[in-house]
Amino acid sequence: MHSSEGALTRGVAHDKNRVMDRSDTKLETLPGVDATGACDKAASRLREILHHLQHGEVPINVIQKSLQYAASVLETATTSESNLCVVARKDHPGILTNCNPSCSIVTPSKKRSTGQPSAISDLTRQLVDEDDLSEVQPDAVPDEVRDWLATTFTRHATAQRRRGDDKPRFRSVANAIRAGIMVDKIYRRICTPAVMQIPNNITKHLKNMDNWSFDVFSVNQVSSGQILRYVTTDLLNRYGLISKFKIPVTVLENFLIHVESGYGKYKNPYHNNIHAADVTQTVHYMLCQAGLANWLTDVEVFATLFAAVIHDYEHTGTTNNFHVMSGSEMALLYNDRAVLENHHLSAAFRLLKDENLNVLQNLSKEEYRDFRGLVVEMVLGTDMSSHFHHLKTIKTLITHKELNIDKAKSMALVLHCCDISHPSKEWRLHFPWTKLLMEEFFQQGDKERELGLPFSPLCDRNTTLVAESQIGFINFIVSPSMEILGDLLDKIQLTIAQINRPAEGSSSEENGDKTECNSRIKSTKDVNYASLDTANGPGFEYKANPSSNSASSSATLGLGNGKKIQRPWVLCLEHNKAFWQERAKKDAEIKALEDGQRSSSKEHQDETSHFSFSSSEKQ
Repeated sequence: MHSSEGALTRGVAHDKNRVMDRSDTKLETLPGVDATGACDKAASRLREILHHLQHGEVPINVIQKSLQYAASVLETATTSESNLCVVARKDHPGILTNCNPSCSIVTPSKKRSTGQPSAISDLTRQLVDEDDLSEVQPDAVPDEVRDWLATTFTRHATAQRRRGDDKPRFRSVANAIRAGIMVDKIYRRICTPAVMQIPNNITKHLKNMDNWSFDVFSVNQVSSGQILRYVTTDLLNRYGLISKFKIPVTVLENFLIHVESGYGKYKNPYHNNIHAADVTQTVHYMLCQAGLANWLTDVEVFATLFAAVIHDYEHTGTTNNFHVMSGSEMALLYNDRAVLENHHLSAAFRLLKDENLNVLQNLSKEEYRDFRGLVVEMVLGTDMSSHFHHLKTIKTLITHKELNIDKAKSMALVLHCCDISHPSKEWRLHFPWTKLLMEEFFQQGDKERELGLPFSPLCDRNTTLVAESQIGFINFIVSPSMEILGDLLDKIQLTIAQINRPAEGSSSEENGDKTECNSRIKSTKDVNYASLDTANGPGFEYKANPSSNSASSSATLGLGNGKKIQRPWVLCLEHNKAFWQERAKKDAEIKALEDGQRSSSKEHQDETSHFSFSSSEKQ
C-alpha cells in the first residue's frame, strides 16, 4: 500500500471514530425505554454500530451503552406486551438466539397445556405402575439371566410423582425479536470468551464426537485419563453454554477436576470417568444428530449435558440391591430407594456449594430451579428398577397425539437409554465394555461371598454365562428401549416441524437467523475372553454402516423437518447379537465336552474303586 493510501485509510477511520464519538453524545437524547419509538431507535442504533464494526473499530463505551439501552428496551417491551404475547404465542412461537459466536438455536416456546382433566386422568389410568417381564418366555434365557433381568430392571414400588407440565413462558413479539437478534449479532462480534485450552492431539480425536460409535478408549489414552474433563469442556463450548451462562473458566476447570476425581474414588472397572464421558458423548449425539437441541431451551441443554456428566458420580461399583442387602450407610440414608442415584445427585450438587466449583453461579433463580428439576428427574431415571415404568410411560405418551410430550420424562428416557447403550455401539467398543462390566459384577460377587450374602445374578465368576447374559440384555432391555427412543425422537421431530411451520412466511431476517440455528453445533480374571476377537467378533466380518459414523451422512438429522431420524444403533445391535450367539454356541459345545470328560472320569474312578474293593475281598 502506498503511503498516501495508508494516510487516506487512517483519515477515514479517524473520521468514523469522530462520528461514533458524536453518536455517543446522542445516547443522552434517545427516547425513554418505555417510549413509543424506543424499539425502532434501539434497532437503528444497533444497526449503526454493526455498520461501523464492519469498517473499523467502535469505542467499547459506545457499544456498552448501546447494548444496555437495547436490553432495557427489550425488557420493557417484554413486560408491557405480555398480555398480547400470551395470545400471539399460540400461533407464532418466539425465537430466541444463543450467544455462542459460532452457532445458535431455535428455542420453541413452552405452551400452556390445553388438555382437559378427563383426558389427563384417562392417560394416568393407562400408565400401569407394575413392571413385568411377560415378554420373556421361561425357556428364552437361562434362569440366572432371567433372575438378573427381573431383579435389575423391575421394581414393586410405584413411581414417585414427577414434575408437572412445563411452566408457561413468555416469548417476545416481532419488535422484541428483531431487537434481540440485533443484540445477539453485536454480542457475537465483541464476545470472545476464554475457554480451557485443549491440546491439539486431543482436539483431533474430539472432532469425531458427532459419530455414533465414538471411540472413548482412544481419547482416554491420549488425554492421560482425563477424558471427561476434555469432552465436557468441548461440548459446553460447542453449545455456547460457557458464554451464555457466564461460567468462569477456572471454576469450570476446578469443578471438572473434582468430578473426575469422584469417579475414580472406588477405582471401578466400569462405572468410572470413561463411562461418564461415553454417556455424555452419546447424549450429545441425541442433541445434535437427532435434533433434540432444537426442541430444548439453553437451560435444558445445559441441564441435559450436566446430568450426563454427573449421573454416576462417586459410584461405588456395586448395585443398589447390594447396598440394600448389606445394609450400607448409603442405603440407610436414602431408605433403600434409588440409593446410588440419590447419592450421585446429592454429592454432585453439594460440590456446587463451593463458590470455586459452582458452575451455576450466574444462573437466575428461575433458571436454577428449572435446571435442578430436570437434572434430578433425569438422573433418578437411570435407576434400572424404573426401566419398564419409563418405557410404558413414554410409549403411552407417544400414542396420544392430543397431549404435549413431557420434556422431563422424555429426557429421563434419553439419558437412561444412553446409559445402557454400549451393546448398540460397534463391537470394537461393546466388547471391551462388556469385559469391564462383568469384572465389576464379579468383584461385587467376591464381596458378597466375604459377607456371607447370596450371589447377585451374574456376579459369580465361576458360573456366569457371559454370552447368554448379553443376548438377554440385548433382546429384552436394549433393543426395545432403543426402538421406543427412536419413536420418541421421530415424534419430537414432528413437533419441531409444527413449531417451525408458521415462521415460513416471516421476514427474511428472521428466516436467515433460523437457517443459522440449524447448524448450532460446530460441528477379566478367571474368565476366558481370549477366544473372542476384540476387533471383529468370533467368525464374523464387521461391515460398518456408512450412515452410522459419517457426519456428512447425517446432514438431514436434527433439522426439525419432520423426517424420521436415522437409527445407526439397529445394525450394531444385530451384529453384536450375532457375535454373542456364536459365542454362546461355542460355550455350549465346550461345556458339553467338559461335562462328558467329567462323566467319563467319574465312571473310570467308580470302576477303579470297585476293582480295588473286589481285590481286597478276595484277599
